[in-house]
Amino acid sequence: MNRATPCHSPSAAFSAEKSRVRNEKSWSIRRSMIAAGCALFLFSLLTACSDSNKPVETNSEVKGPELLTARSGFQKTYVAARGWNQDARPYRIESIATSDGNGHDGKWAVWRASFGSPTQRSAKSFTWSGSAAEGAPSRGINPGAEDSYSPSNSSTLVWDVAFLKIDSDKAFEIAQKHGGDKVLEKAPDTPVTFVCDWNHNTNELVWHIIYGTGRENSKLNVAVNASTGEFIRVEK
Repeated sequence: MNRATPCHSPSAAFSAEKSRVRNEKSWSIRRSMIAAGCALFLFSLLTACSDSNKPVETNSEVKGPELLTARSGFQKTYVAARGWNQDARPYRIESIATSDGNGHDGKWAVWRASFGSPTQRSAKSFTWSGSAAEGAPSRGINPGAEDSYSPSNSSTLVWDVAFLKIDSDKAFEIAQKHGGDKVLEKAPDTPVTFVCDWNHNTNELVWHIIYGTGRENSKLNVAVNASTGEFIRVEK
């Protein structure tokens, strides 16, 4: 006996195909949504990590002053001076008073060193600045104008850097023991400035510790040997 072979109607096949297509579309949408959600999560995680590594926003553009002793400031200018002329040697180091320091620890944010080149018979000053004060030289090395130089001029005698063994902070301590402490006790806002040069009469390198912004209006000037740290005299 022959059995009839089952036959699917066209309408049933069409419905099945529509269901399959609908299911595939639904799954495709779900996959897209899952992928988008994962991407959003990863982006949020990366952004959070990136933000956590960023420094806290502050006024970092406004840097505070860099206060140095004379020898540290001088060394920066000396490198620049040797680039100017290989035989350049210093004849004066001086601090420049600014509003972001007082010199009571032998430190200032601006130091100027003047150099002479005997072979070229020229002089040039270099100023190092770490100051944030208004009107102060820009940070870094600031070269001055070149001028003529006479090796026989007693006020600008050059000296070897090996003679500079006593730094400005030590010179300040010595000056304090010879009247400086009393000056600052009475007037604690008095700035203390420094000048280092060669004394041709005694043939020695001398620190002049000046209680004031200049020798003319100072309350006290103390001379200290810049090679030995020995107190020399009270100049004023």
